[in-house]
Amino acid sequence: MLANVYVTLKPGVLDPQGEAVKRSLVMMGNDNINQVRVGKFIQVWLQGDDIDNAKAQLKTLSEQLLANPVIEDFRIEIAEGE
Repeated sequence: MLANVYVTLKPGVLDPQGEAVKRSLVMMGNDNINQVRVGKFIQVWLQGDDIDNAKAQLKTLSEQLLANPVIEDFRIEIAEGE
């Protein structure tokens, strides 16, 4: 089973990488861009087919390693057909 974990900075947390990307995009002529936020996308392949157990396991892994819960939020999606 394939799980996708999306990690993003919490609202209000400064994002210097996002600001650098925004500046570059505007310099390329994209004047309509107001804000850019940069995050992480992590794919995890799990054995088994118990989706509830997989989500619980991934929540724990995200809280302990994949995300910094002080400054980051995370979202888990299970891609059942993978």
